[in-house]
Amino acid sequence: MIQVRTDLGRTRRLIVKIGSSLLTDSAVGIRMSVVERIAAEVATLRAKGIEVCIVSSGAVALGRVQMGWLNRKLSVHEKQACAAMGQPALMNAYKQAFSEHGLNVAQLLLTKDDLRHRRRYLNASNTSETLFAAGIIPIVNENDTVVVEEIKFGDNDMLGALVSLVVDADIMLMMTDVEGLFDEDPADNPAAKRLSVVETVTHDVMNMAGDAGSSFGTGGMVSKLKAARIAIRGGVATGIVNGHRDNVLVDFLNGLDVGTLFLCGEDRQSKRQHWIMDVLQPAGKIHVDAGAAKAIVEGGGSLLPIGMLQVEGMFDKGECVELEGPEGVFSRGLCNYNVDEMRKLVGVSSEKIEAVLGYVDFTSVIHRDNLVLLELEHKAH
Repeated sequence: MIQVRTDLGRTRRLIVKIGSSLLTDSAVGIRMSVVERIAAEVATLRAKGIEVCIVSSGAVALGRVQMGWLNRKLSVHEKQACAAMGQPALMNAYKQAFSEHGLNVAQLLLTKDDLRHRRRYLNASNTSETLFAAGIIPIVNENDTVVVEEIKFGDNDMLGALVSLVVDADIMLMMTDVEGLFDEDPADNPAAKRLSVVETVTHDVMNMAGDAGSSFGTGGMVSKLKAARIAIRGGVATGIVNGHRDNVLVDFLNGLDVGTLFLCGEDRQSKRQHWIMDVLQPAGKIHVDAGAAKAIVEGGGSLLPIGMLQVEGMFDKGECVELEGPEGVFSRGLCNYNVDEMRKLVGVSSEKIEAVLGYVDFTSVIHRDNLVLLELEHKAH
């Protein structure tokens, strides 16, 4: 794992996330000079044995230009139409730029729904491994032609973070139009200082983020910090760099003091843990008593039926639910019984599960191996 800048020299697999504001222009559409420059840098990294996957925005923005819909608010279906128009142009630009360096590219279109299903998640991982082994550059984008609001990533920063975990990357670099994370908004305070290294994405660090964005992009600094927090939880270091700077990818991996580097901690989550915490959408909520919450948080225990107070939502066996204790939501997990069974088991001792249900599959309602602790979300008073 990357825990200091000098560790960057050991990088073997890199995710490069590129925003719409870098790639697209309202007058000319795709900025080929940017694509060509990035392709040249990636080719340099590939020559050093570093595998690279690109997570690219830009399809919807390009489609806007082609459809002549620049100055209007788009419906979901109009955005999907723009993506359908823009995606071939985007991939053609990458194909042309990388072919100049003897490299081939492949397109991977994903939705968050793909990653919520364990089999599809593994399929995406296996496909990327096959492409890497063949020396091909995967180009990943959200499948904007079919997504609806309920399954959208929200922005491609989040997509980049999740893909970095799917492909087991060493680091994710988010290319944007600023030099990195600053302690204040440099647009308001010219004396604002860039943070070279961030060890932990704390509340104070999150508060440094302004709401900077562009007319093309959807992700500001807040979304980049949220993405960084997800990636580093899975052991993937993260960087924010200025995509207009020449040779920025090579310089960053050479350990030069450019951009902002977010280091990995030692408490790396397993792929299964990050899947539960960051990918799955909770289908319900279980309210538990103080004793159950303490047993899970401090003792690493399972959730037993006797600790349940109330069950909310509609969910089947194996689906993800949140756990809320007296102080707030503190965990997520995969349930061993469906919602109707869980409601019957509220406050029941494990020895009486068979008497209540007529059978017993598990003595716990959520096993500790399927529980992930969250940063406590306190109840509103």
